[in-house]
Amino acid sequence: MSTTRPYPPGDRDPEPSGASGASEGGAPDDGASTGAAAVPPEGPQARRLRLDGESGVVPLARDFARQALYAWGWLPAASADQRAAAEDVLLVVSELVTNACLHAEGPEELLLALDNKVIRIEVSDRGTGQPAPRTPHRAGRPGGHGMFIVQRLCLDWGVVRTPGMAGKRVWAELGAPA
Repeated sequence: MSTTRPYPPGDRDPEPSGASGASEGGAPDDGASTGAAAVPPEGPQARRLRLDGESGVVPLARDFARQALYAWGWLPAASADQRAAAEDVLLVVSELVTNACLHAEGPEELLLALDNKVIRIEVSDRGTGQPAPRTPHRAGRPGGHGMFIVQRLCLDWGVVRTPGMAGKRVWAELGAPA
């Protein structure tokens, strides 16, 4: 079952407040789809979404990520593998933002960065805890699967803390579709 909407972001409703359609160092994206796959941009691209104080942050973050995937040529997907790669990105965004909501006093910011064939997702929060896959993982039990999913889908993931500052950034990297 697909967890993405069957239409491009902005096609039916205005984009969520605070969602910047502009890539850092690039022009704004109008979110429109021409029906053909977009040409992936060259060079590093990054987009930030401020989540602090927003309500409905998980769907807001997913919609923002979906918009970036359209702008970067990951969507619309031309093959099942490409669609699965985009779905993986959206799932990891959901898991990291949800974990920040449940375990870290809420997310502050979502950063998406694309460089060559790797997309990096970072969620900053005010929490002091250390995310880790629950061990042992019990697939048949509800809850506790977020970081296990992130670990399984991603090339790598980790946590960055800045000395003298509260909170952390949880990051994950995924490969581009073939």
